[in-house]
Amino acid sequence: MFREVLQEVVERTEGGVAGLLMGFDGIPVDHYVRDDSSGITDVETVGMEFSVILKDIRKAAELLEAGGATEVAVQAEHMTTVMRLLNEEYFVAVTLEPTGNYGKARFLLRTAGSKLLSELT
Repeated sequence: MFREVLQEVVERTEGGVAGLLMGFDGIPVDHYVRDDSSGITDVETVGMEFSVILKDIRKAAELLEAGGATEVAVQAEHMTTVMRLLNEEYFVAVTLEPTGNYGKARFLLRTAGSKLLSELT
């Protein structure tokens, strides 16, 4: 079920390359990589690295009394990764080509998040 949701997010997002559901402990739950993608080969390693960053962002938001962090995006030269925090244990992410549709990725992650979370609990 998780892979199907991730695939839907990636395939429906222009420029979508990969999707990942991962725990903050760095253990992947599931992932999907588009067959014709050439940029991302190890989506789980990308997720593990970003899980460390997300934990720090979550702590910083709490220290600043900004409320809980819900979404983080990292735009790099060769890819953009949008991550949505689902709860204290899990996050979902989608990686896009630099010209990918960032707004659509955000929308689809938000709607997919509730489906994924209901299956996780």
